[in-house]
Parts: sequence; structure tokens; C-alpha cells
Amino acid sequence: MLTQNFNQFVLPTYARQPLSFVEGKNARLTDSEGKEYIDFAAGIAVCSVGHANGRLNKAICDQISKVIHVSNLYYIEPQGECARRIVQQSGYTMKCFFGNSGAEANEGAIKIARKFGEVDGEPKRYKIITLEHSFHGRTITALKATGQEAMHNYFGPFPDGFVYAKNIDEIESLLDEHTVAVMIELVQGEGGVQPLDRAKVQALAALLKSRNILLMIDEVQTGIYRTGEFLASNLYEIEPDVITLAKGLGGGVPIGVVMTNRLDIFAAGDHGSTFGGNYLSMAAANEVLDILEELKDSGELDEILIYFETALSKFAAGHPALFMEHVGLGLMRGLRVADADTLGKIINAARNEGVIILKAGRNTLRFLPPLTITKEDINEGFARLEKAVASL
Repeated sequence: MLTQNFNQFVLPTYARQPLSFVEGKNARLTDSEGKEYIDFAAGIAVCSVGHANGRLNKAICDQISKVIHVSNLYYIEPQGECARRIVQQSGYTMKCFFGNSGAEANEGAIKIARKFGEVDGEPKRYKIITLEHSFHGRTITALKATGQEAMHNYFGPFPDGFVYAKNIDEIESLLDEHTVAVMIELVQGEGGVQPLDRAKVQALAALLKSRNILLMIDEVQTGIYRTGEFLASNLYEIEPDVITLAKGLGGGVPIGVVMTNRLDIFAAGDHGSTFGGNYLSMAAANEVLDILEELKDSGELDEILIYFETALSKFAAGHPALFMEHVGLGLMRGLRVADADTLGKIINAARNEGVIILKAGRNTLRFLPPLTITKEDINEGFARLEKAVASL
């Protein structure tokens, strides 16, 4: 019935795996047939505090028994509190706008850049440079910002003003009098879990600042401790002008944030969101921040990051003919394999052995476990992966 309903009533926008999960606990999931899995995907980096987290559940239940939504026509106290905490944890002087997804956050970032270029004198500046293999969302404008030509098929005409650099070294040569911003991911997620060179990013940040061009960092996947620090921007020791967040902040509840040091760039009516920052998402986000701040401050998060990286490195080293390279940061990791066919076989074999993992790009096995994963579940996950690759 499940497959029948999807075939008949749901648009086929995903190549879904033949699974339906009905229950979870931290880094473990149970499907409709009663089979248990170790979850090395966390809903694509969303379930940062695991599945069925008791504290998150309680915070959400407490909130929905009071009020879920009133709209942004009124002050929502926990929204202000969440913004304060995000800004203070970031270490930057910024203000936040709340939406419902990473794509929305990036749309907000693009609007900030466009208004900045409009009011910042002549000539009008509107061009935004992004990187090839980047991914910034599925809306028309965020899709055009995405530096993957195959994703642009069928959906034009697109908004003008996006330029793609082959790599970070090429960005300087593409700057001109109409360039208003550069938007990059510090670790390209969909593009293959590829971290950018730290020194090159710092040099780019200094260059853009000297030319009054905005540096916009898409931290939809890297943010909220995914790379070990609150933001990957902190890890790279840069000061962006705009940062976007989503995924791990809500622990599974839809949320998106654009934050900027252009504190007065928007006036009333310039931007909005009906659902953004409502009581439900703010209750979730504030509890997620509580849990992860405690995990970081106690040293447990750093310990788990090291433990997972060590286990992954050992696993990869044991199969040199299969895995060519280990990439990533924190709990955003990838293993390069020979080709897409091999990648698909590994993912299917892992699923059969009870491990959920993802693909990135055309040939990268991607690992995004919950930040609360235990050492026991890491061990069990890699034990199952050993069986999976042995079966190939």
C-alpha cells in the first residue's frame, strides 16, 4: 500500500530506497519490518541530537500544549532568545532572520546581497560568485546559485547575475565592478564532502573585505557543531558578512536562518516568512542548542569526533582497493570510491547489513551521523560495514 500510494499520489522527485522507518532511538532506526539499522546519515545531517531524544521531545510537547504558531506580526519571545544564542555562540556581531529551510536561508542571503549592491552607490552591483559543484538549494534562485549545470536543465529562464568559479583560486579573476558577493560552502556537502583550503579561504576573506564585497558562507550542512565548532567559519577563523544555517539546528523540525553583520540592511516589508521562527521551531532549536552546547563544553563531542574519524580511517585503510581517499571534517565525512556503480553497490550492501549511509557527488560515500552517537553504535556500525563490503 505504501509503494502504491507513492506511485499514485506522490511526485517522483526522489529515487527512494525501499525502506520505511517507524521508530528510532538516538543513532538507531527500526523499519516497518522490524529490522534495526545504525544511522550514519541523521536525515541528511538534520537529526543532530539523534532520534526520539527525550529532552527535545519534552521541549516540543511542552510547547505544543501552549501555542504552536501566531505569525511574525507579533513578538515571539523564544525567537529573540534563539537569535541571541546563535549570535553569541557564533562570536560575530550579527542579526538573524528565521525561515523554514536552507534554501530559504540562502534566498535571504541573496536578497541581502542584492539590496547591499543596490544601495551601495554606483555602479549597481548584483553579481554573486559561487563555486562549481556547490549546492545552495532547490528554489529557482538558489538553484541558479548552485554551480552544477545538470541541475539547471528545464527550469530556466533564471535570475541573472550568478558566476561560477572552477575553484577558489579562480574567484579573484572573476571579480569586477558589478560583483557584490561571493557565496561558498567551507565543506561542499552535495559536491563530495570536500573541505576548502583554510589558508585560501582566509586570503579570499581578506581580499573581499578590502574591496567591500560580501563574503557569504552557506553553513546549512556544516553549522551547529557538525564540523566540531559551532560554525565551520569559526574553525576557519574568518568573519563572514552573511551566514546561512538550517538542518541540524531544529533536530528534525524545519528551520532556516540567515544571519548578517549588515544589521540594518532590511527594513519592514523587505523580507518575510509566515512560518519562520514560530513557537514550535524555536522550542526545538533552543533545546537542540542546550543539548549540543553541553555536549561541546563537556568535551564529549570532541571525543566522539575523534573516535568516529579513527574508526572511519581504520575501516578505509582495511580496504585500499575500494577506498581512494578519506575527506571531510568533524562528523561530516566521506570516502572516495572508484565510480558511481561501486558507490551504489556499497550503499545497498550497507543497507542489507543494517547501516544507513549516503552518497555525495558521483563517487563519495558520505557519513553524517547524529552528533550524539555513542561509541558502541559507532563500533557496531563499522562492524556491519565490514560485513557489507565483504559481501561485494
